[in-house]
Amino acid sequence: MIVPFPPGGGSDTVARAVAARLSESWRVPVLVDNKPGGNTLIAAEAAAKAPADGYTLFVAIDSTLAMNQSLYAKLPYDPIQSFTPVTLAVSMPMVLAVHPQVSAHNVKDLLALAKQQDGKLAYAHGALPAQVAGEVFKVNAATSMLAVPYKGGAPAMTDVVGGTVPVIFDALGPAMPFIKSGKVRALAVTSKARSAQLPDVPTLAEAGVSGIDLVTWIGFVVPAGVDKAIVGKLNAELVRILNLREVREQFGGMGMEVVASTPEQFSQIIKDDAVKFGRIIKAAGIRLD
Repeated sequence: MIVPFPPGGGSDTVARAVAARLSESWRVPVLVDNKPGGNTLIAAEAAAKAPADGYTLFVAIDSTLAMNQSLYAKLPYDPIQSFTPVTLAVSMPMVLAVHPQVSAHNVKDLLALAKQQDGKLAYAHGALPAQVAGEVFKVNAATSMLAVPYKGGAPAMTDVVGGTVPVIFDALGPAMPFIKSGKVRALAVTSKARSAQLPDVPTLAEAGVSGIDLVTWIGFVVPAGVDKAIVGKLNAELVRILNLREVREQFGGMGMEVVASTPEQFSQIIKDDAVKFGRIIKAAGIRLD
């Protein structure tokens, strides 16, 4: 399993939980290979060039398959042609959070603080969906903040917990343990509805910043050309694992919703989200090349 982030983030957590159970059921070692950097381009290129024999799974996120084509003029892979979808795994909103010592206790306070610091208030992001969320937030809130990029959500959160950077946009799943422990304070989520895991945390729309509906996801794909029967076998086993009660409870406790799907359903989600995120990215004027 190729993971496009360092150990400790949401994608890595999903990969390792599933890999362990695959190893048990198939009685073969399933290795997790972390290839962080380049907004997932490094890992995606490696996965796209892997042999189409079913022995390489790519743990892809929405930015890899549905955002990058709107952000870069040229990619080292084709989001549609280079991969065959196997199943969507989980989905989750992103969360806007701050270090506990930051004076902002809600989004209104944060915007006032950003204005007071004249655009120098820094926020961390470790994945492209979080970066897009931050850029769209700045546009829709008519504010200015300083983006600080990291190779993954785990090192980004480490610096926020340590007080190096005061603010973070992160996927809710990997952020949940830090919110529950009080190491960061959640101000808002990026979805239309509140998260069942954080019922007291408002959506950005409820907090006064409208027009943001961003839900990130993690799924499994294989290199294009893998035999359809092998894709079907992989799908059946991955869906079985994702629907295990202990897996649903593990991911649910982290703010992730299990969304096991057919390959066809996942393929349609990728195409639909490419259109949706394309509009959002264009409206926000975001380019990364």
